[in-house]
Amino acid sequence: MNPELSIIIPCYNQAPFIAETLDSVLAQTLANWECIVMDDGSSDGSGEIIREYCRKDSRIKYYRQENGGVSRARNNAIRHASGEFLLPLDGDDIIGPTYAEEALDYFRKHPETKLVYCLAHRFGDMNGPWVLPQYKFEWLVLENMIFCSAVFRKADFDKTEGYNENMVSGLEDWDFYLSLLGPQDIVYRIPKVLFFYRTRQNSRTSDADATEKELTWQIMTNHPDLYKDYILQFRRLHRERAANLTFEEEKKIGRFFTKQLRKSRERKLLRLYRLPKQK
Repeated sequence: MNPELSIIIPCYNQAPFIAETLDSVLAQTLANWECIVMDDGSSDGSGEIIREYCRKDSRIKYYRQENGGVSRARNNAIRHASGEFLLPLDGDDIIGPTYAEEALDYFRKHPETKLVYCLAHRFGDMNGPWVLPQYKFEWLVLENMIFCSAVFRKADFDKTEGYNENMVSGLEDWDFYLSLLGPQDIVYRIPKVLFFYRTRQNSRTSDADATEKELTWQIMTNHPDLYKDYILQFRRLHRERAANLTFEEEKKIGRFFTKQLRKSRERKLLRLYRLPKQK
């Protein structure tokens, strides 16, 4: 019998953390899962730890590739997946025991749903609730509000080209969601904290912050038709989004909108798509 869920874990030199991540997988109240771990060329002993977990539980499967980045590791791992649903999980993060069961239960009761995720908490170098904006597709065009460990159908993943491997420095999950989701798709957030995001000073997110301008531009060039549809609405979307910001979100996200809507960026996009200048 095929598993209901394939948990997809890319791992690169995460020996200090991968056991805790796999322990959270083993603690799932949903029993019918498989866990595919793609070792992205680790050199720190991560592979030995993962293989030990494979010996403990046959539902955990180990593969290895030459170092090629998280997008390639996820894509290659998903090629081995046989579950109806996918749950990506980074090799240093943790999921709550009922996350898989509650997500699939919601899909069964609401089959029209395209993606399910939950509330999140940060731990490590930074601790506390991870305040993310409310999901709305128009706002997803401007910023990401869904962490990488959401649950979606493999059949829907197969309709995309997967995680774009040109997003080598981060934000590949945002780029992927723009391929997976559309304006009419239903997204549900479980109102419980079931995902725990490890923060580290040398994490990929820190690197991504340093190159945010380049990465957001890469996302726009990856999705030209989408941004052609929305570029003339950026100012309206900005005002609408800003009106719904909490204090914490405004403090965190405000700078992004300022940069996103700079006239130089806007003029560049208008030239690219040969659109009329906004009044």
